[in-house]
Amino acid sequence: MKAELLRKGIKMSEQNKNFSSTSDYVASEQLLASVNVAIALQKPLLVKGEPGTGKTMLAQAIANSLGKKLIIWNIKSTTKAQDGLYMYDTIQRLYDGQFGEEGVNDIARYIKLGKLGEAFESEEQVILLIDEIDKADLEFPNDLLWELDQMEFYIHETKRTVKAKHRPIVIITSNAEKELPDAFLRRCIFHYIDFPDQTLMEEIVRTHYPDVEDKLLKDVMEAFYWIRSMKDIRKKPSTSELIDWVNALQIGGIPTDKLRSELPFIGVVVKKDEDLETVKNRREF
Repeated sequence: MKAELLRKGIKMSEQNKNFSSTSDYVASEQLLASVNVAIALQKPLLVKGEPGTGKTMLAQAIANSLGKKLIIWNIKSTTKAQDGLYMYDTIQRLYDGQFGEEGVNDIARYIKLGKLGEAFESEEQVILLIDEIDKADLEFPNDLLWELDQMEFYIHETKRTVKAKHRPIVIITSNAEKELPDAFLRRCIFHYIDFPDQTLMEEIVRTHYPDVEDKLLKDVMEAFYWIRSMKDIRKKPSTSELIDWVNALQIGGIPTDKLRSELPFIGVVVKKDEDLETVKNRREF
């Protein structure tokens, strides 16, 4: 990876090590490459994929792998770009003024940095996760273009420009609920996390439960991918739900010969009434 980047004239930053899979997170070669290219190019990494494929966990894994702090900005439908920069607490200032508090004329006391501001002001490089960006309105990504490009923003109340002391490694996740603007997409490295095949999935499960019985894991995997293959399933079970199912079966001490016939604790994996009926009506796999 590093040799290829250098051959193309892209210099890896000396302060960044390459991201690699951790004891808690198994990443495909393609995902590892995308993360390291985004770091080398100093561009945000936009990650899409099915729910439960580890998009949010990726940022924590990068932080663990590189030994850096993680700052999480959880996006909601009401979130505005300004929320990530700073907030001017006019109410607190008014309250302090009414009660004669000292320093009320110092506006800087009432400026609170948002998550992006925290990342810019950090004395060390951090990982910044902007989680589920597509939950916000359509203008939200465009409203962050300047800040993500120039790594700075202006506080009008104090006439101060906040510049990033160290450019954060920015990871952005999306569940594809909305189309993101082209201008925003041009500034990102994009990666779609494909659903793991059975070989990678087994590695992922064994990362969490290294002592899982071989027969149990084999039967669980067969049942899991059989359920996902059904055309009538509305909500396909995710990686995280498979891991929970394996855990439930181990805790419950379910004999492996009952897994195929009874599908115990199937509610850990199948969450909709219609899907449960579909599975029950097609019990054999």
